[in-house]
Amino acid sequence: MAEVLRNSDHVAFALRLHTALTASGPAAGPGTVWSPYSVACALGLLATGARGATRAEVAALLGGDLDGALAALDRAAADSPDLASRTVLWVRPDVPVRSAFAADLRRRPDSDVRAADFAGDPEGVRAAVNADVAATTRNMIRDLLAPGSVTPDLLSILVNALWVRARWVTEFDPARTFDRTFHSPGGAKKTAMMHHTGLMPHARADGWRMVTLHAHDETDVDVLLPPEDSPAAEPDAALLTALYRDASPVRVELALPRFDLACHRELVPVLASSGVRTLFTDAADLSGVSPVPLRVDAVVHQARLRVDERGAEGAAATAVMALAAAVFPVRPVPFVVDRPFRVVVRRRGAILFLGSVADPQDPGPAR
Repeated sequence: MAEVLRNSDHVAFALRLHTALTASGPAAGPGTVWSPYSVACALGLLATGARGATRAEVAALLGGDLDGALAALDRAAADSPDLASRTVLWVRPDVPVRSAFAADLRRRPDSDVRAADFAGDPEGVRAAVNADVAATTRNMIRDLLAPGSVTPDLLSILVNALWVRARWVTEFDPARTFDRTFHSPGGAKKTAMMHHTGLMPHARADGWRMVTLHAHDETDVDVLLPPEDSPAAEPDAALLTALYRDASPVRVELALPRFDLACHRELVPVLASSGVRTLFTDAADLSGVSPVPLRVDAVVHQARLRVDERGAEGAAATAVMALAAAVFPVRPVPFVVDRPFRVVVRRRGAILFLGSVADPQDPGPAR
């Protein structure tokens, strides 16, 4: 947890954008999930080639030290057979890419620059991007880019894809999974709840409660319950810091729903409301990426997170699509997750996934 606390800019970015996403999302439904890691990778890398207000606005959201932030994300994704992160810049062949930007991109884990015939075969480019994302995400995300979303006037698409599998250090016993009542915003419903009693980090702060489930390979999953009188509340950086500082091992009697949560969002409105605006206008300055004037037209993000008796598996992808700009205790502590909750998947200080589960959709027993 100490590494998360040291990476305070990343935590602040994740929680700020999560609040904006949940506020702008549908009023009803199973919840929201996204990957702060994937969005930060794509935006942060693009911002290293930005100048002036374009760079300043992204840096204000992600944290001032963009190079340091990207290096921290690379460390979070390194040295694990159960985590894959890939970044590709798909670019029209006649659009030159600055050699320094291309070199920096290729120095990152599993990253590349590829030619893309947007003008002649936009659907072929879409299929190639989707296939590359599907391969990285182990087919958890197959259709990041919808039919018709790749148009002949595009000049580039910068894509990050992420996959992670976290196996619990102590797995839930499937024989102890049974239906219990979950109080979703739409009313009470029966859902499959996993049960485990054991020693695990537990914390309280400002009416919130948190338990942490340890997985192999330095990955942890935090489950946060908001105050009962504020079920729609979202955590901020100060609260999460307080919970991490307060956490200590306690014998917990945990009841947690199995769930499979997926979201597909266009992020430009959310990013604009969070202060990133110039990037999406003709005033954008991405001259460190290419001498051709570019502006971002769309930021597409898709994420999926599944939690069951064996562990958690998540996948996410972010596509930044650019056009030419006009110029371009001794007794167990009960922890029954029977109402909307928040979930954090983290490794080495990076928040890989952040979700708000309002109505768990049971994926079935662990396979």
